[in-house]
Amino acid sequence: MVMKHYPAEFKADAVALYQSRPGATIRSVAADLGINPETLRNWVRAAGASRPRGRRAEIPAEPPTALEAENAALRKKVRELEEEREILRKAAKYFAGETRW
Repeated sequence: MVMKHYPAEFKADAVALYQSRPGATIRSVAADLGINPETLRNWVRAAGASRPRGRRAEIPAEPPTALEAENAALRKKVRELEEEREILRKAAKYFAGETRW
């Protein structure tokens, strides 16, 4: 079996992606990135990363309106998608450079 070496930046981005997606599993994130789930699991352990748990936030004076809540959810989704796109771009660049024809 061939050992693949990934750049430190790719590893850090993969761990950050896992942390930013609370509903995702290591297996699903690893599949999205095209890496072995155990590899990602090792990176997460080495980084000492854990998912942020339900932290108590300050209670706002007024509950957000439906429009504000939708806006916040959409902004969060945009940030997540931009991060995923950037990680996939870096992975594609890395693998394109690795190809030997």
